[in-house]
Amino acid sequence: MDPLIWVIDDEDSIRFVFDRALNNNGISHRTFKSGDEALEALKTEIPDVIVSDINMPGTQTDGLTLITKVHEVDPNIPVIIITANSDLSSAVSSYEHGTFEYLPKPFDIEEAMSLIRRAAVHRVSLANRKKDNAQQSVGATHSDNDDVEIIGKSPAMQDVFKFIGRVSKTDVPVFIFGESGTGRELVAKALHNHSERRGKGDFIAVNIASIPKESIEFELFSNDLGPCAIERAQGGTLFINEIGEMPMDAQTRLLTLLQNQEYLPLGQSTPCKADVRVIVSSSQNLETLNKEGKFIPDLYYRLNVIHINMPPLRDRNNDIPMLANHFLAQAALENNTEPKKLTSEVLVFLCRQPWPGNVRQLKNLCKCLTIMVTGRDIQMSDLPSEYSQARNQQPKATTSIAGTSKEPTSWQEQLRNWVDGRLRAGEHDILSEATPEFERVMLEAALAFTANHKQESAKLLGWGRNTLTRKLKELNIHP
Repeated sequence: MDPLIWVIDDEDSIRFVFDRALNNNGISHRTFKSGDEALEALKTEIPDVIVSDINMPGTQTDGLTLITKVHEVDPNIPVIIITANSDLSSAVSSYEHGTFEYLPKPFDIEEAMSLIRRAAVHRVSLANRKKDNAQQSVGATHSDNDDVEIIGKSPAMQDVFKFIGRVSKTDVPVFIFGESGTGRELVAKALHNHSERRGKGDFIAVNIASIPKESIEFELFSNDLGPCAIERAQGGTLFINEIGEMPMDAQTRLLTLLQNQEYLPLGQSTPCKADVRVIVSSSQNLETLNKEGKFIPDLYYRLNVIHINMPPLRDRNNDIPMLANHFLAQAALENNTEPKKLTSEVLVFLCRQPWPGNVRQLKNLCKCLTIMVTGRDIQMSDLPSEYSQARNQQPKATTSIAGTSKEPTSWQEQLRNWVDGRLRAGEHDILSEATPEFERVMLEAALAFTANHKQESAKLLGWGRNTLTRKLKELNIHP
């Protein structure tokens, strides 16, 4: 029997694209404007795969609620969640509610069709085995301030969000690779915060590189002067950073912990039980250390069950504007001052930098600028001296797409120059950054003109009231 696909989205364009693609592939399907309509249809018909938006303003049933209600009827229906709000919270919430896959907008329709086919095969496989693999909703996600800094809309960060969503509920060891400053500890903490261990024990982080070698075993395995790191992490998560720096004796003790769920405290002959999840990270290549005899092979393979590579900031420079605005707002709050704003010239300059210190370097720069810059707008001349060499290589005048050097004379010309700067910086998908900002400016101006009268603002912009309400939520504008 051919599968029946349901597509649920409040946007006409999304439904149209899926309708055309499914028709072209000869796949039976229905489309719905809201989760409420789909739930009503569920009373008389059972689909094989559901594709649903996560946020649908004006309806009582959002995507996550829909998953729960659908799985109450049939827990084996795969649900693919699509969303424009592609952050860590959305990804983790989707997986916690039992989603089959998480697809951030904008997406490639062929990728979506491939997911639909895979979900349909999964559905048939479950039916053939006659097993009920229901994934019940486990409630709302835990919030944690550290999660806020794991932000970005680049494909590389979407992979990180998906990884956290899938792996947080397991107890297997996790290996996080990546350069210093990429946020390895933040990911480890997010795995703990979104796991069942959050309520059972603490997240304990140990940075091997910051501890004298002769004290590493003492820090991890000695209870002489108080609980060691393993004891403090009982029931929770032990995160070992820069594990490549760990001495061989400590590696042997850690291998015993992973093999037997117990450890032998220094100076004692009786082992202690240890209920901890171990997450490790390294900026070194452990495979190379393993071949050089500096890392125990069994420990390497025990740890390298599930791993993720954290992308360096230079490989996701389209996330820099979002990260910089977040760090500037955070620094302003810490220093009780008004948030600074990067000019377009500075923003383009920052997007072109190699960022050897990655996200940590950008965060520290934003702290420095918040304290040192007296005005609200951050100019090129405000950047610290270490950026002077790269700054001096910047063109003195703006260059248009046509190649002429001149000062912009209109907002259209400024927009052209902005686009040119982004393209020269090697960026892609620039509309995903420009369109929300364009809509934000238009919306804020209309609201100011009408003294926050939403219906009148919608008319001035040529939008319906529902569209304006949705845009306010998407852009996080609170008139």
